[in-house]
Amino acid sequence: MTVGVGVVGAGFISDTYLENLTAFPDVRVVGVADLDVGRARGQAEKYGVPRSGSLAELLAVPEIEIVVNLTVPAVHVEVSLAAVEAGKHVWTEKPLGLDRGTARKLLDRARERGVRVGCAPDTVLGAGHQTAFRALAGGRIGVPVTALALFQTPGPEGWHPSPEFLFQAGGGPLFDMGPYYFTQLVQVFGPVRKVTGAGGTVRGTRVIGAGPRAGTEFPVSVPTTVTALVEFVRGGSAQVVLTFDSALRRTGVVEVAGEAGTAVLPDPNRFDGATVVHSAGCEEEVAAVGHAASRGTGVVELARAVRAGVGERASGELGYHVLDVLLAVEESVESGVSVEVTSSVEAAELLPVEWDPFARTL
Repeated sequence: MTVGVGVVGAGFISDTYLENLTAFPDVRVVGVADLDVGRARGQAEKYGVPRSGSLAELLAVPEIEIVVNLTVPAVHVEVSLAAVEAGKHVWTEKPLGLDRGTARKLLDRARERGVRVGCAPDTVLGAGHQTAFRALAGGRIGVPVTALALFQTPGPEGWHPSPEFLFQAGGGPLFDMGPYYFTQLVQVFGPVRKVTGAGGTVRGTRVIGAGPRAGTEFPVSVPTTVTALVEFVRGGSAQVVLTFDSALRRTGVVEVAGEAGTAVLPDPNRFDGATVVHSAGCEEEVAAVGHAASRGTGVVELARAVRAGVGERASGELGYHVLDVLLAVEESVESGVSVEVTSSVEAAELLPVEWDPFARTL
């Protein structure tokens, strides 16, 4: 039996989610909700979804089992908690929340209510990353020792028609792009134990460069460059550079060095891509093996896990640990001292090679 899904937030990213979710046979999109009910109606009509309206109206629909939360970060916990209180499972866009207290409350309340919380990014469920993780687990570079992760761009205001939220609390390169990189690193090295951060804000204002509001100036309230030294519980370290201040674009760079070689992993913000292994003076490309789906994959994995009564891989606990790491980096940037990370999580079990969200299994 398919799992009914309701999407909350009909903004920029909803197109990708709705396009994919309406193509996955194990889930059925029942409704779209937004503060702007007209925008919700437009997205519902565009993708053949039968219902649209407000959040309250969506939560009252019995056949909706999973709420997909695509709202802005500032209300992630508020919307997710409302869904939990309505007895719905939740898939939320990253980050899980903006502070540890409310994010922990969400997960604890979900447990009390007997529902699940899954959290983006689900890119780590993509064929590119699953192939990379299998290669590392198989000892292709020996035990991972250190990593370098880079995300450098001039900033999203040049292409995003409404970029203001990306320069407010819950945004910036740390909270917008950091979840992709830190989730990937946790999958490779395990939980983080300590971070040391540095960074700052280069310009106090930015200008929208695309869309109907092009030329509009808006304020920046978060660091736009963040560098972090990351130390892991089981040993090993990583250097992470995330910036919206670089005219030289270098994105998707994650290099993991081990005792027997170095692996260049796929872009953490994509689902596909090859892994390149360097060892003993040789270079070998390991092609991705597996499904070709993208955003929304985690919703299907969550739906199947609910039906099977097993744990979901892109879990709220993983999202919480990554949030804890992001907040620790932010605190280190502000204080100038290293910050211990107190939460922990186990790396998710790898997907079977034949796992495919386009297959009908329920």
